[in-house]
Parts: sequence; C-alpha cells; structure tokens
Amino acid sequence: MTVQQRATLDDVARLAGVSSKTVSRVFTQRELVAPQTVERVLTAAKRLRFRPNTLAQGLRRGGGTKTVGLIIGELGNPFYYKVAAGIEKELAAHGFSLVVATTDDTEEGEGRVADALLSQRVGALLLIPVSEDQSYLEGERQLGTPVIAIDRPARSLVADSIVLDNRTGVLEATRRLTARGHRRIAYICNPASVYTQAERLAGYRQAMAEAGVVDTSPWEVLRDDLALDPTVMARSLFDRPDRPTALITGNNRMTIGALRALRAADDAGRTAVIGFDDFDTADVLGVTVVSYDPLELGRQAARLAIERIADPSGFTRQITLPTWIVERGSGERPPLDTQENV
Repeated sequence: MTVQQRATLDDVARLAGVSSKTVSRVFTQRELVAPQTVERVLTAAKRLRFRPNTLAQGLRRGGGTKTVGLIIGELGNPFYYKVAAGIEKELAAHGFSLVVATTDDTEEGEGRVADALLSQRVGALLLIPVSEDQSYLEGERQLGTPVIAIDRPARSLVADSIVLDNRTGVLEATRRLTARGHRRIAYICNPASVYTQAERLAGYRQAMAEAGVVDTSPWEVLRDDLALDPTVMARSLFDRPDRPTALITGNNRMTIGALRALRAADDAGRTAVIGFDDFDTADVLGVTVVSYDPLELGRQAARLAIERIADPSGFTRQITLPTWIVERGSGERPPLDTQENV
C-alpha cells in the first residue's frame, strides 16, 4: 500500500488562493478573517484532508494547547468514566479536546502518565490523585499549566480542587440507621487511607459517637490493598457470632462484594445496607445509597480548568458538591432483633 503525504498549510493556501498566513489565521484567529475567506479555506482543507497541528501552534505561542489531560484510575470503574464524560462534554462546548490516561490506581502510574501528558504541553492537567505527594507538579504549575484535583485534594501542591461532601453523606446515612435502632453498624472500605475514605469514615464515627458507640474499631474493616476480594472482606463480618445488624460500604466495589457475601450467608434481607456510590443495578437490587452527580463533578472540574487557562493568577478554589441519600429498601431495615420479634 502506498502512503500518501499529508497536505501542508501551503497546499491549502494554494488550493484556496490565499496566503499561508491567512490559512494560519483561519485556524488560530478566525475572527480576524473575512467569513467568505474562512469558508474557502475550510473547504480547501476538507478536500485535502488537512489537519492543523494544534500542538505545534501552542508551542509556537510559547504556551499550551487546546487539549486538556485527565488522569484517572481505571476505566472499568463507572465513577471514572462518568466523571470523564462530564469533563469531555464541558470542554467540547468551549473548543477544547480531552486526552485520558489511566494509572491503575498506583503512585508509579500517576507519575508516569503525568509526565507523558505534560510532555505534550496540555493546556491543563486534571487528575484524581493517587500518590501521597503531588509536589512534583509544582514546577509545571509555576510555568502556567493549571492543575485541577478531582474527588481528592492534591497533597503538597497548591491547586484547585473539586470534591464531594463525603463526610456529611456518611454521617446522614449512619444517623438514619441509628435512628432505626441499629448499634452494631459495620463500616467496610478498600482503599482506606485516601482522602475520600478518611472523610467518610469520620462521618461514620461521628454518628456512632452521637448514638453512644464511642469505640467503633470492632466494626471497621479497613484495607489498602485493591487486590483483596471485597466479598471475602465482607464475609469476615458475617461469620462472627455478634454479626452487625447494619453495614455501610465505602464505595460501589465494596457494596457489590457485601451483597454477594450476604447472599452466600443466606441473609434473606435481614442486614441493613447503605452503600456509598450509586451503580447501574442498585435500583433493581433495592440498594439504598449515598449518591451524587459524577457528571456534574466532571463538568465543574472542566470549568475550573477553563477559568484557570484564561486567568492563571486567581485565588485557589475548592468546590464541594453535595451528596444525598436514595432510599430503595436495603437501608431501611430495622435491626435483626426487631425483625425477629415482628
């Protein structure tokens, strides 16, 4: 197969009957060119299948491109791809494109893909932090590349962030369970050391203390190893003689694992369950969840990036989005003893 050479800016200029400088302006400062000339140039570019090199344009101007980079954990998690969808939609409305890179939720992966995206001179870098330290991005930020942290604030780095009201979400979920008479309420999560889980765990402990349960350690299953099977983690709670009457899960992976463990334990719907993060079949399964809008999380992150690209000198901002409880039945069950007495 013979590979044809790509058309150049000069080729488009010759076909359109204009100068190369005019073609360049059509793709960089279109408002300075007469509409009929713009149409002629774009028609010629389409016929020649010409694509402007936006990276080169950005480098010539000494800045970034109209491309924004996004670093996420892995695309298999619905949370990540919904956030990415919100970002892409907002960026597209403002003429930006999105490049997504995944870290496999590892610190090494975060640093590697950050370097790869920054080497392409992206106009802004958005990331869901995994590493304990994002100070390696400080030099790039000082050079004018906006950095926006999503879901978790960046650490050791002054950067804009957009997060969820994690603490209030779990606080209210736990209060609903204690109001129904539950005291043996377990909390299970993996990973446990990230910002989001620390906030959710704080909400759980506050509500438990309000209900008179000061020491919650017997009811907490906290791990930091994503290779662990969530079902096995949850099963350890239900094999105990003083098994919990209610369970709060720290994310959707833990919720699904807990549901599988309860089914294996022949629970028959006795244990109350409230999960953090909604998921596609939660309504079918009747699972009560702490919910939020991941698309809005992405849209707000994109807006922050666009604002920072336009004005890098503004004050750093942290935006907190609300969470709410969606009742579907599993979180409204009374304690086991009450059920048995009915």
